[in-house]
Amino acid sequence: MVFAESSISAINSYGYSPYPLAQYLSWVRDILNKNIDSDKPVIISITSSKPEELASMVAAIQTLRRELNDLSRTPSRVAIEVNTSCPNIKHTSPSGYSFKLLTPLLKVLATEYAADKTLTIGLKLPPYVYREQFTDVLEVLSSLGVPTPVAFLTCTNTLGSTLLFPDQTTTSLASNAANSEFAVPTATGGLSGESIHALALGNVYTFSTLLREARFVPALSGIRIIGVGGVTSKPAFDRMRKAGANAVACATLYGKEGVRAFEIIGSGKSENE
Repeated sequence: MVFAESSISAINSYGYSPYPLAQYLSWVRDILNKNIDSDKPVIISITSSKPEELASMVAAIQTLRRELNDLSRTPSRVAIEVNTSCPNIKHTSPSGYSFKLLTPLLKVLATEYAADKTLTIGLKLPPYVYREQFTDVLEVLSSLGVPTPVAFLTCTNTLGSTLLFPDQTTTSLASNAANSEFAVPTATGGLSGESIHALALGNVYTFSTLLREARFVPALSGIRIIGVGGVTSKPAFDRMRKAGANAVACATLYGKEGVRAFEIIGSGKSENE
């Protein structure tokens, strides 16, 4: 990942994590066991193109939840997010752009939810740019039954096929690309931060509006939206909420500033203060 020089934006060429799910479950177990009284949830983001593999991953997470007595706890401290939107996997386009093809995977989630209504499931979505993409998502989710097994939508992930040159990035973080023609080794990557803020706001607003339409009520009325994309300041946070986000997340600012990012957003101070 490298950061843009002209704005709080970034481009990354990361694919999926090199660590297996088992490692993340171990980390989550340690964190939650050390913070028994905290109700702050942990969202474990997973992905798969194979229904049987996805079912196995959900089963592993459910085993952890049982170990932590999470199945009987309200609110649940462990949620699942299925990533349909990573733009950096070679020869594999984000599955969220062909949402109807996700039906076999979504049926796995519906089966798991039917067996355990305490299971909190969300979907991480790519940036959409025309109305049919939004309605396709909600129509497929409507077909899964009432109530929907999906509790939240995270929108949006990074915007793929974007390119920055080294002279557009901060020198210290572009040093690894000094001998390259492009800012990241793959040339193109996923764009995040302020550069996609307007698009992210539009995605949050469109989903929020559509979820109130009669054809999607009551089947999808329980879905909440996590707004992410260019939340680099208190005004950006406020815009996300105004667009319809029930919760707001930040990534690029956190990557740039660490935990101070939350002070910047919470206090309204600029990154230079």
